[in-house]
Amino acid sequence: MTGAGGGLGRDIALGLAAKGYIVFGTAMSAAEVGDLKAASGGRVSLTVCDMTREQAVKAWAGGVSDALGNAGLDLLINNAGILTPGPIEVLPLDAIRREFEVNVFGALSVMNAYLPALRKARGRIVQVSTWTASVPLPFNGPSGASKAAMEVFSAVYRAELKRFGIDVVVAAAGNMRTGGPAKTAAALARIADGMTPEHRALYADAFGTFATTLNGMQAGGLDSVAAAARVIELAEQVPAPSRAPVGPDADAMLRAAREKSDAELDALRLEIVGLS
Repeated sequence: MTGAGGGLGRDIALGLAAKGYIVFGTAMSAAEVGDLKAASGGRVSLTVCDMTREQAVKAWAGGVSDALGNAGLDLLINNAGILTPGPIEVLPLDAIRREFEVNVFGALSVMNAYLPALRKARGRIVQVSTWTASVPLPFNGPSGASKAAMEVFSAVYRAELKRFGIDVVVAAAGNMRTGGPAKTAAALARIADGMTPEHRALYADAFGTFATTLNGMQAGGLDSVAAAARVIELAEQVPAPSRAPVGPDADAMLRAAREKSDAELDALRLEIVGLS
């Protein structure tokens, strides 16, 4: 699994290890590698890997696949991702491009690298997404757009891989208390501090309201361990769901995306972030 060194990924890795899985994953630092090895009693083995470097991904996947041998890979969880909040007009294109490099192209390279091992085991892919891929929010465009792109790719993978016995599940997450809120708060502050006077005059008040609302939503979100347990439940559910929520707010938002008109969704997205 990717993004296993901290937050939701760490709790998924430990949850899988507690159920008897041998877990291979990516981490951001050597400290995370050591932490998970100790916390799991050696059942979680992480590798520091930059998902945006395709050769690094292939090297990691090749090592894991060699270790698995003819047994193949039962489960791939694509969890790694970054968040780049801010007004689209204000965000540097390179920052948006970076989000797609991690959330989309990095995820695709991991999936492709592990397909031979997944075919051997007729395994399953779980793509961790977000409800904002279905109900995108103002000032959160890159996250919603990149996750929406991965949901499209996941649907196509599901069709293309069905004949190999590989299931593809999208786990649409809601707000979670996973360590992510602190990172989000820092990102929000960084964008606000970096605004030009012109942009600050245009967006500072609305973006400040959004930032306060988003931080509150994440602080009151689903407990990390409970969210991890739900992802594992979806990873093991038979038959495999195509797409399922992680958390009550995700359930409500996916239902809204199905049932509400475009005008109602436009009003809802402003209401959610306190801008109605």
